[in-house]
Amino acid sequence: MVNIGSGLGAQLSIGAEVTYGTYVAPSKHLEFTKESLVLKKTTAQSAGIAAGRLLPLSSRRVVTQREASGSVDMEVTNKGMGLLLQSLMGTSVTPVQQAATTAYLQTHTLADTAGKSLVIQTGIPLTTGVVTDKSFVGCKVTSAEFSCEVGGMLMATFEFDCKNVDETQTLVVATYPTMSPFNFSQMALKTGTFASEVARDGVRKVSVKFERPQATDRFYAGANGLKAEPITNDQVKITGSIERDYVDTILDDLHTSDAATALVWEFIGPVIEASNAETFRVKLPAIKFDEAPPAVEGFDVIKQTLQFTGLFDATNQPVIEYMSTDVTL
Repeated sequence: MVNIGSGLGAQLSIGAEVTYGTYVAPSKHLEFTKESLVLKKTTAQSAGIAAGRLLPLSSRRVVTQREASGSVDMEVTNKGMGLLLQSLMGTSVTPVQQAATTAYLQTHTLADTAGKSLVIQTGIPLTTGVVTDKSFVGCKVTSAEFSCEVGGMLMATFEFDCKNVDETQTLVVATYPTMSPFNFSQMALKTGTFASEVARDGVRKVSVKFERPQATDRFYAGANGLKAEPITNDQVKITGSIERDYVDTILDDLHTSDAATALVWEFIGPVIEASNAETFRVKLPAIKFDEAPPAVEGFDVIKQTLQFTGLFDATNQPVIEYMSTDVTL
């Protein structure tokens, strides 16, 4: 079947690799809003002097390194997010069935991401409707940012470093399960003592970003110009912001005192079965506010944007919890 010759005919599928950089047929087909994955090549041009030659020889240009990078933007949905969350957070996760229901909980605890790499296959249509395949192998999540504001969907941007691009594979046929996005009407923000956090009023927008610094330049002799799997080479960085009306001074006081507080940012969707509802939840055991200016800029309601940094409370790790009907990642 001839597809639509525009972005309407595009597709994106992912799969978990067994060996870094080795293609496996992707099994998860994700809806996305934008992607920018591209091949990056390093070339060297011979510059030998030859009498009368005014231009370098095209036959003497060589590709010395290949890699890829880019990002994928999407809505966070109630199905299919497990592989991306595992690649971001690092812990090997098996969904846990809740009692005898069709609800399965994934608990993605912060850990090293060694061995967590993906294949990302994109289908990019020509104007004729023919869809071209680009299979990015050795894809490591280097950062992910989640955000939601008044009237909007919960959005995510995942950034990737990739080993290579393979254009010889067969494009998989994408099939999409019935799914729905998490959205502002389901959102709550809580702060306070860890495991006893209290909902905060006046919140209009929240964003949280996880950065996973890695040595992405591991090019060694004998590897045909391709990199070895990136290794964590710095501490994880967690940052975020909270936009709210100035309804009380609870968070403002935390900025003033520089005291730590736990943060829970959650989206509770429809009930799957029994008391188990579709859930996306970020749990940060300790944050500190860096900026929190409640500025008077006119007659309107006073608003403030609080910038925060996620830290370690010496006991509990950051966690992303995801409740869905997905039996596997």
